[in-house]
Amino acid sequence: MKIITYPHKVTRVSILSYSQLINMNQPTQTDVARHAGVSRATVSYVINGLTDGKIPISNETRKRVLDAIDKLGYEPDARAQALSSGKTNTVALIIPDLRNPHFSEFATGVEEAARAADYHFLLSSTTLISDEYAVDIFKDLVRRRFDGLILASHFILNSKEAQEILSRIHKRGLPIVEFSEINNVDTISADYSDATREVVSYLISLGHRRIGLVYGVGGHDLGLDRLEPYQESLNAAGIEVDPGLIIECGPSIEDGYQGTLKLLTLDARPTAIIAINDLLAIGVMRAAGDLGIRVPDDLSVIGYDDIPMANYLMPRLTTVTKDAYTAGQKAFEMLIARIQTPDLPRQITHIPTKLIVRESTGQAPF
Repeated sequence: MKIITYPHKVTRVSILSYSQLINMNQPTQTDVARHAGVSRATVSYVINGLTDGKIPISNETRKRVLDAIDKLGYEPDARAQALSSGKTNTVALIIPDLRNPHFSEFATGVEEAARAADYHFLLSSTTLISDEYAVDIFKDLVRRRFDGLILASHFILNSKEAQEILSRIHKRGLPIVEFSEINNVDTISADYSDATREVVSYLISLGHRRIGLVYGVGGHDLGLDRLEPYQESLNAAGIEVDPGLIIECGPSIEDGYQGTLKLLTLDARPTAIIAINDLLAIGVMRAAGDLGIRVPDDLSVIGYDDIPMANYLMPRLTTVTKDAYTAGQKAFEMLIARIQTPDLPRQITHIPTKLIVRESTGQAPF
């Protein structure tokens, strides 16, 4: 038997990065320049909008460049444009709880307003795991490049580290819209205090005297505009505040359910329950049903935020709204106004609140 061997040829293999693989067949500014018969610098001027009198480029040359871009399917590198112009056409948004439809509605309002203005947005949710996690999210966000920040999460007010990060954002000169008036920046004011006084007054007018509160929060101070007016309104009506009727819990439906079981198994149970958000109110209604307590015949229930499903429950939920979607749109409008005109006077927009009476409230049963 004759064994035949073949010489081995060593081949050098180049390992390409993912971005190199993606960009292998994409046209470059050099390709556009060659196709249009102009310099690469001319292509850059046209792409970056520097031909309106700043750079002497004729309309004919500009048209050749644009035609070449269209024919070759050239897409400018957004990162390079951001570095050269200092603008990213991106805004950042921090909300407390992505799982709560109220905040999702707010984020949708921001997103749709941003999209209409050709902006992108970065979204982060902060408070439901821990303050440490929230600070990490905040740190990661501010390392990114963006043109402005909408801060709808109150956890930062109680975090020294987060305040220091916010101070650095201020020093960078980035516009900020907040939901508090503490930092002297543009502000969206969406406070439930007056609406809560109206809620308590409404329930008292229906004959309720034992009014429970499911106080479920996912972060510091998020429900104080409901807790404090609730207590003040009862005192003002000559009704002693009973701490046993205030259940502190988390912000989820299950939290509302478990908290309500405690309220409704009291010897002297409440005839009405206020839940500080609609998700909690859904838990309240489920707990009542499981205990054979009818809403609203035996128990009146009121929530907050008017999330989309509130009008489709059985019975439909009485709630308070501040129109989160519109608030999101307004927040973006304020931010873009500040981006475009940095020297504007401080902007403060008040979002009105409204009590929406539906089917989950009625006369006190006894």
